[in-house]
Amino acid sequence: MDFLSGIVLGFALVLTRVGAFFAVFPLFGWKVIPVRLKIAIILVAAIFFGSQVQCPVRPRDAFGLQSVLMMINEAIYGLGLGLVCALLFQTIQVSARIVEQEMGLSMANVFDPFSGDQAESLSVLSETIFALLFLAVGGHHVLLKLVQQSFVRYPVGSIPNLERLTHGLIETVNTMLLLGLQMAGPIVAVSLLTLVILAVLAKIAPDANVLFLSFPLRIGMGLILVGLFFPFLQHFVKEFMNWLDKLLPL
Repeated sequence: MDFLSGIVLGFALVLTRVGAFFAVFPLFGWKVIPVRLKIAIILVAAIFFGSQVQCPVRPRDAFGLQSVLMMINEAIYGLGLGLVCALLFQTIQVSARIVEQEMGLSMANVFDPFSGDQAESLSVLSETIFALLFLAVGGHHVLLKLVQQSFVRYPVGSIPNLERLTHGLIETVNTMLLLGLQMAGPIVAVSLLTLVILAVLAKIAPDANVLFLSFPLRIGMGLILVGLFFPFLQHFVKEFMNWLDKLLPL
């Protein structure tokens, strides 16, 4: 009975960390994925990782206060790992929204089939392409490997290093904003150059309706540059994986 209690507690702790990690990851949080499938994936992953770890708690303490505190620690660490991945994944949306603001498409919303809400058209397109590329290059394997490394670095039942988790989250936010600006930088620069040219044109030909010309011109230039930019998303996917290794608190 004591042996069985230890096994149950060990599985519960692994399930808590894995479930907390997947709960905040963007791909796994899409509403288009059935809830039963999400539960099945979490259970399968917990069984797989649970077969490779040992429970450090004595069986007689399996259902005491110590077990509750350990499950809270596992949830905190799993959420911390998931938030780092989620924030990095939001980089593509940050850059897309900056570009949409420059193109004047920030008010053009479409139905997002993944989240079930209204979202900007370019953001939905960018996120979809990035997600497909991420899965195509084996990004889901990298995530599972990172979860496995977390059990090696911080075994089940260990107290998470909150300072390291906080530092990782802060660095991830900084990296997300920096990468978002870098990705949107060339398109923003061309947009600003277009506005300068239009301003000069307004001075040269005051009778020309520059405001009327600026909207289709900015949208057209933006779409052309976005189309040229999409093939380079694969390089960002690889850089995304490198940043995961650097920023995850493992």
